[in-house]
Amino acid sequence: MPIESLNPYTGRVERRFRPFSWAKTEAIVGQAHRAFAQWRTTSFAHRARLMHRAAELLRERQDELARLMAVEMGKPVTDGRAEALKCALCCDYYAEHAEQFMADEEIKTEARRSFIAHEPLGIVLAVMPWNFPFWQVVRFAAPALMAGNVGLLKHASNVPQCALALEKIFHDAGFPPATFRTLLVGSEAVEKLLEDDRVRAVTLTGSEPAGAAVAAAAGRQIKKTVLELGGSDAFIVLADADLERAAKTAAQARMINAGQSCIAAKRFIVEKPVVKEFIAKMKTHLLAFRPGDPLDAATQYGPLARPDLADELTQQVEDSVRQGAKVELYGGQSKPGTALFRPMILSHVRPGQRAYSEELFGPVAIILEAKDADDAIRLANDSRFGLGGSVWTRDAARGQALARRVEAGAVFVNSMVKSSPEMPFGGVKKSGYGRELSHLGIREFVNQKSIWVA
Repeated sequence: MPIESLNPYTGRVERRFRPFSWAKTEAIVGQAHRAFAQWRTTSFAHRARLMHRAAELLRERQDELARLMAVEMGKPVTDGRAEALKCALCCDYYAEHAEQFMADEEIKTEARRSFIAHEPLGIVLAVMPWNFPFWQVVRFAAPALMAGNVGLLKHASNVPQCALALEKIFHDAGFPPATFRTLLVGSEAVEKLLEDDRVRAVTLTGSEPAGAAVAAAAGRQIKKTVLELGGSDAFIVLADADLERAAKTAAQARMINAGQSCIAAKRFIVEKPVVKEFIAKMKTHLLAFRPGDPLDAATQYGPLARPDLADELTQQVEDSVRQGAKVELYGGQSKPGTALFRPMILSHVRPGQRAYSEELFGPVAIILEAKDADDAIRLANDSRFGLGGSVWTRDAARGQALARRVEAGAVFVNSMVKSSPEMPFGGVKKSGYGRELSHLGIREFVNQKSIWVA
């Protein structure tokens, strides 16, 4: 079965690729394993020169990369360019800080000298999603390569051109070809790859079922995993919040990548006295977003990445409405089988409805009414997910105190949740485990070795 680039805006197949045979895949694993033996001995200065060059290429090729994202998964070119630049920032960050993050840590013991050394593991397999086809990969690849590991990328099957373009960037930057390779294979190859002793670890960003399957396969082989899975982020608006600013940011947070983001705000938990005003303001801001051709610079949101994703989101909304939810803003699909999905707002969302318990991966905002701040925290934590969240209040000290009570990997006070190289990123509960980015991210796939000198 071919791997296809299907343009979700036009419905046309842009390119087809023949999947790699298992023999070819296994040969690449062997090359990567041999390359690791040499790559791990290179200096941080040498790795940093190459990583800075990768950053330069990401900036130079931002228009080309943005076009690929637009035609493969519907991201507007303006957002695609921003994604490429963010990737460049991440490459520069780890080029500048990896040596410091990987430095030996002196520990005071009865020994003459004792310290923790951080040493690379070998091949890290990355199973990555389509929604941020460059950023998701770079935030694994930059720290992994700078740590002295090598990477194999099994990207989502609908973004093969993005996967190959990123491989070319690392190769053109001067990285030995076998240190980073894209594998054009289906998901059935992942377990087989994990059964190979030369593959030492796996990182996955994707759905909860995909994460469970990969974690189970890795567990059978006793291999380290990092999982960044779904999210249903709470956006808590207290009665004393700057309501106009909160509503405008809420609309932006729900519309990140046409709503197809793990950390897009999805559940808007609003204190009762301001809930009606908040809905009215958010509705105005959502209606102001311009849909259109992702290749048009004026477009603010494009289609969902595939028509079946829009069909599934429609089903979740319709089921929830049948179960008692109320539509505050009508949008959605114009007809089944189309990928464009206009923003919607649902209120009266309660336990037992699909909208209450499931992640809605698209531009549907869920309004939950809270009696007070304590009730807002209860609602925020009444979810199997725990990726991100935000708290909106004019009292910053109160916001920080409430942020500590939200069960999530990241909580922002009076700001939209986002990822950045400096801060760790990841979740709790069904949103996964382990961390990407920051000094924690580079240390996920290393042997933290104790060395004792008597």
